Amino acid sequence: MPVKDQFSISRNLEVGGKNYRYFSLQALEEQGYGSVSKLPFSIRVLLEAAVRQFDGRAITEDHVKLLSKWNEGRDNNKEIPFIPARIVLQDFTGVPVVVDLAAMRDTVKKAGGDPKQINPLVPVDLVIDHSVMVDAFGTDQALEYNMKVEFERNEERYRFLRWAQTAFNNFRAVPPGTGIVHQVNLEYLASVAATKTVDGETLVFPDSLVGTDSHTTMINGLGVVGWGVGGIEAEAGMLGQPLYFVTPEVIGFKLTGSLAEGATATDLALTVTELLRKKGVVGKFVEFYGPGLANISLADRATVANMAPEYGATIGFFPVDDETLAYLRNTGRTDEQVALVESYYKAQNMFRTADTPDPEFSDVIELDLASVVPSLAGPKRPQDRIELTAMKQNFNDIIRTPIDKGGYGLSDEKIEQTVTVKHKDGSTSEMGTGAVVIAAITSCTNTSNPSVMLGAGLLAKKAVERGLKKPGYVKSSLTPGSLVVTDYLEKAGLLHYLESLGFYVAGYGCATCIGNSGPLPDEVSEAIADNDMTVAAVLSGNRNFEGRVHAQVKANYLASPPLVVAYALAGTVNIDLQNDPIGYDPNNEPVYLKDIWPTSAEIREAIGLSVSADAFRKKYENVFTANERWNKIPVPEGELYEWDDQSTYIQNPPFFEGLGNGLSDIQDIKEARVLALLGDSVTTDHISPAGNIATNSPAGKYLSERGVERKDFNSYGSRRGNHEVMMRGTFANIRIRNQVAPGTEGGVTTYLPTDEVMSIYDASMNYQAGGQNLIVIAGKEYGTGSSRDWAAKGTYLLGVKAVLAESFERIHRSNLVGMGVLPLQFQEGHGWKSLGLNGRETFDIIGLSNDVKPGQELTVVATREDGTKFEFPVIARLDSMVDVDYYHNGGILQTVLRQMIASNQ
Repeated sequence: MPVKDQFSISRNLEVGGKNYRYFSLQALEEQGYGSVSKLPFSIRVLLEAAVRQFDGRAITEDHVKLLSKWNEGRDNNKEIPFIPARIVLQDFTGVPVVVDLAAMRDTVKKAGGDPKQINPLVPVDLVIDHSVMVDAFGTDQALEYNMKVEFERNEERYRFLRWAQTAFNNFRAVPPGTGIVHQVNLEYLASVAATKTVDGETLVFPDSLVGTDSHTTMINGLGVVGWGVGGIEAEAGMLGQPLYFVTPEVIGFKLTGSLAEGATATDLALTVTELLRKKGVVGKFVEFYGPGLANISLADRATVANMAPEYGATIGFFPVDDETLAYLRNTGRTDEQVALVESYYKAQNMFRTADTPDPEFSDVIELDLASVVPSLAGPKRPQDRIELTAMKQNFNDIIRTPIDKGGYGLSDEKIEQTVTVKHKDGSTSEMGTGAVVIAAITSCTNTSNPSVMLGAGLLAKKAVERGLKKPGYVKSSLTPGSLVVTDYLEKAGLLHYLESLGFYVAGYGCATCIGNSGPLPDEVSEAIADNDMTVAAVLSGNRNFEGRVHAQVKANYLASPPLVVAYALAGTVNIDLQNDPIGYDPNNEPVYLKDIWPTSAEIREAIGLSVSADAFRKKYENVFTANERWNKIPVPEGELYEWDDQSTYIQNPPFFEGLGNGLSDIQDIKEARVLALLGDSVTTDHISPAGNIATNSPAGKYLSERGVERKDFNSYGSRRGNHEVMMRGTFANIRIRNQVAPGTEGGVTTYLPTDEVMSIYDASMNYQAGGQNLIVIAGKEYGTGSSRDWAAKGTYLLGVKAVLAESFERIHRSNLVGMGVLPLQFQEGHGWKSLGLNGRETFDIIGLSNDVKPGQELTVVATREDGTKFEFPVIARLDSMVDVDYYHNGGILQTVLRQMIASNQ
């Protein structure tokens, strides 16, 4: 039986003597389905997926027309279904995904169905990268020690994932110590042109994916459409549910010129982030075009695409072109695969050249690459770019700015404070305000890019040759995103110089970028705590939200790897690196940054000498079996997981309890109390931290009560398979400020019936015991940051029925709906401050029923403590009828399970 071809547009393609079938977009255009050849390349990928997977039910002709005639006018109320070619997971988000799948198997079994119905229908790759911590650093034993400790801490989680490998089809796990999911995806997993055998014919189509990490967008640099989703959506996608989203605007980002000498891909990414945050691109696609593309390497494109979550876009897409093909060859893809990519994309008129007409976009923005200058971003948000020349002044301004205006509120006396630190080797160092106590070359954003990694190595070489050293209080680490990085640093003869400055490889994973920076040396930690010091971290990561990198480090700056090394040498961010000496050589002669900064020619030469396709092939040829520690972990058997009630890592979650009781009506939310009243830019890190678990926190107390020693607490991220830990960790970030308990910092609230300040978890339990409805109220950009589905799961388990905010970040809004929590948005110009709310009111949310419509206006009636009432309108951020259906069912997974159980009856 031939491939289903509703539109009669499938065509033959012969490549290397093999025959393939593909769905021709040119043929679709010839049939009158709009000006397909003028569409943005990213929209064409979605269109191809729609015509190829057309079934008349989930994907209809109306959906095809919405996409094929996208440039004739979008309909903001129409959602598009998208079924990606594959799904990628990382372990922090992947473990709870597999926990949910295992729990769903139990539920199907209890309902009399076949538990194997719960199985991924598309290929799923889980890369274990989030668990390594920088416990040891600064020695050649750091890597081995950290790997050993990682396996000891996480053996139970890893055993669970080994079970998943055998219990589920279409599921692979890349062992720890391999690299970061996005870099492994870029260098190995991505095909660009995917194939599938259907009824004896081989279909070829654009590779596409979603991933349970917001930086999945990195793959857009390779011309592959992909973005981050919550684990909840990913699970539904695995089980055959299309992902739905409203037809996106596409912002064309025109690049001209080329980067100036001294500017890096990191500087470009930070500049793009700043520009697009100001433009406002949340929920939109960004597609790069223009003559400047010819001057941007694939690795540079991936760096820019990686930071799409930071600039707020769903994707930051670069179309397939000659640079894509060159990268595929250089990373060891087969000649056959490269030929297929080239032939397919050219046949589809989706291969960009210098002569390709510009697509039609919703709007455009332009950047001359020559205008990009060396930059950092921080100290609290990735979009707050600072030119290197302005860094000292900026830091001095913000440390004096009052806390309520986003600063640190330090007095001149406090700013001038210095402390003598006595190190364990007998040496001493002087540490002051702005001291760099963490300098981390980390994150797939930059470690995937040979130009900045070799640039860091060259800078280290020149620094060592001039006799420079870093201060003793600087914790320095190198955590590459793949094994290939170490290979080319060694071949270039530069790893030794990085190690001489303390940048030893501490692991292959996310590490400091996601908060696994590990403990500071005791003497440094004590100096900070005893003197209440405001110190800094400089990292080549993509996020620097408060409390993320390290609990004791208040100022966090993103920078290129060479600048990370530079600031490690300087030992402070309170310095003008353009004009002040970075240090002094053994003759006490000043050394400036310009003296040790590598030239573009030096970097190009190092790349030519050290980066080879053979290295990529060798490092990835046994990627699933090369880790002996992983191979030795015993594999549990059986299609159902045997839950251990005593486990503190893996527990059967309560999300599917009572599923057989039928649908409840959608009803108004009455007499709700405010659990948390929050400001702007509350991130998913604030809502559900990933880092260390404090001893005196509700989660820490839970673990202690179960006999877990403090040293074995691990992190919140590693405990995401246990809902008991995670619900106690919700809103537990040490930097969160809840105005229901004004003047406090950390995860506390006022329990209003008694006016007692207590942990948010304890207050929630008290409220729920009394049957009290709860809501959360916040400002702009609520839920920005990581795709963290536990930020929604934890909110649900705390009994929160609705979140009312001025605006939502895309993924978190979707996750709230996916957990049956109602996202509500203030009308334009309204907010809790302008309405005079203080969080002590009770709230009725009126207008909810089974007939609720996407974007419907609802009425909130607030009752003050004195009994007076007032009303204001809000918008139900159920953005599609699919959202309404999910909300009615109590969540996306509940919807899927009900459908499966019904099909068995």
